Amino acid sequence: MLSLHTNAASLAAQNAITSTQKSLSIAQTRLSTGLRINSSQDDAAGLQIATRLKAQTSGIAVAMRNTQNSISIMQTADGALNETTAILSRMKDLATQAADGSSTSTDQTAIQSEYDSLTSELSNIIANTAFGGTKLLNTGTGKFTTAQADANGGVTFQIGADSSETSTLNIGTQMTALDTALSAAATKYNGTTGAASTGGAEMTGGSAGTFIDSLSKAIDAVSTVRSSLGAQSNSLDHAYNNLANISTNTTVATGRLEDTDYAAESANSITDTLQLQAGTAMLKQSNSISSLVISLLQGA
Repeated sequence: MLSLHTNAASLAAQNAITSTQKSLSIAQTRLSTGLRINSSQDDAAGLQIATRLKAQTSGIAVAMRNTQNSISIMQTADGALNETTAILSRMKDLATQAADGSSTSTDQTAIQSEYDSLTSELSNIIANTAFGGTKLLNTGTGKFTTAQADANGGVTFQIGADSSETSTLNIGTQMTALDTALSAAATKYNGTTGAASTGGAEMTGGSAGTFIDSLSKAIDAVSTVRSSLGAQSNSLDHAYNNLANISTNTTVATGRLEDTDYAAESANSITDTLQLQAGTAMLKQSNSISSLVISLLQGA
């Protein structure tokens, strides 16, 4: 129908242009930002999922740092205990030498002097080994001792993005046994203040032989603690690797949801541009239809 008041063709062309402009705007926004989801209108469900995944990835990154810090703490303690073993081994050598009948009282006095020096350093290592200002082995305030145990009875490491993802190291009993063994091996040992007294009498007066077995037990006690630290470190190392895998996969999953597919959006942009040009041309032509009514009137 030819009408002066209603130009149906023009209205249809305008609607088509509006729709095409909206589609072109979305495509250009995605191409400029690199993101498929730029607002909740783009994909409400996808945005919700992507937000959860990003929060998980962020938490995992922190958990990975926690895991590395935890391993570093135990490596620090293990290094100190390794030196403790070396000291105890030397002390055992000294006790063995002093217990021999060929050693004179003068020899035993000289051996006792070194034994006292080693006892002092042994006390210093146990009392003052620290990580970031936190003492680890101190019998009164050490992080791995029963005195400083948390609600789980040990040291709890947060190794995941959820509150339930934790790992607990509980060696308080082993540390107590170690302290008892060291005290038996060196009467002047002090693992709390580190200020061990000197002038002991372990190697003199024919008593050196009784300390050989005590030193062997002390070495075994140190090895027990180191074994637990090593096992926990290995466990945390596996936890770190697992977290790295999860982080990679969740990051990729987030990208699948949020990232722009440039091949598809470039094609959409070109198509929308061509449609916009065609629609504009048709709108121009449809606007001239009303002039036909005037032509009819002039002919009458």
